[in-house]
Amino acid sequence: MSQVSEEREDRVDAPEPAPAAMPEPETVPEPARKVSRAGRNLPAAIGVGLLLGAAIVTSLLTVRFLFIGIIAIAIAVGTIELAGALKRAAGIRIALVPVLVGGQAMIWLAWPYGREGALTAFVLTVLVCLLWRLPGGADGYLRDISASVFAAAYIPLFGAFAAMLVPPEDGVGRVLAFMIGVVASDTGGYIAGVLGGKRPMAPSISPKKTWEGFAGSLVAGVVAGALTLSLLLDGHAWQGVLFGAAIVCTATLGDLVESLIKRDLGVKDMGNMLPGHGGLMDRLDSLLPSAVVSWLLLSAFVPV
Repeated sequence: MSQVSEEREDRVDAPEPAPAAMPEPETVPEPARKVSRAGRNLPAAIGVGLLLGAAIVTSLLTVRFLFIGIIAIAIAVGTIELAGALKRAAGIRIALVPVLVGGQAMIWLAWPYGREGALTAFVLTVLVCLLWRLPGGADGYLRDISASVFAAAYIPLFGAFAAMLVPPEDGVGRVLAFMIGVVASDTGGYIAGVLGGKRPMAPSISPKKTWEGFAGSLVAGVVAGALTLSLLLDGHAWQGVLFGAAIVCTATLGDLVESLIKRDLGVKDMGNMLPGHGGLMDRLDSLLPSAVVSWLLLSAFVPV
């Protein structure tokens, strides 16, 4: 009896074998999201670009002076975007009311009075900015006034040269030559940069801008210039080649300048008004300096 009890106790007390450890499920890494080489929402960018282009072409083919109104609206929005970026990122306060009002004066006075009207409005805008900022005291006065003068020159004064392309009888052709040249430069550079861009043009300013893209801009801009000056205006093809090359240089410079401003402020875009593009100022950057060069060259090549 005692022997049976001992055998039962041996069976009861014997440790049960530990269950086999279940293998941990393998962690499957999530597939990395592919980043478009385009660097932006391409369908949205194309859609917005087509809408803007349609508005410009419609104004030119109906009542061409409506284009000056489009310029005036774009200049006002761009000024507000720049003022907002300066205030948010660096605490710089431009004299917004004088710059906005003076900017509209530059655009609309450029219509009947040309560069004299635009420059007169610019000088008066600077004077008003100096007075407008006085109540704010000495702290940051020079900084704010410098930014105000810069904003008045960079946006509305440059934009006034685009307005001066409209009044001549062949104003539609002049505006189209200017716009097509800038669009061709941007599009050619964009396509060439996406497809074969390897050598950065200015890596510390705009890493995505490449020499291959600049070559694409140059080819597209020169072709566009030769066609527009010979077909839309009474110009020669060789003049169009020079015109297109100059537009490519100023459009590229304008893009680099705004990229440098944004890097200095630590912002990605000036705004978010245009899907796929950023703010309106992110589209005006290449247009503004190109408007000045377009007016100068077209005045020399195709005098009124």
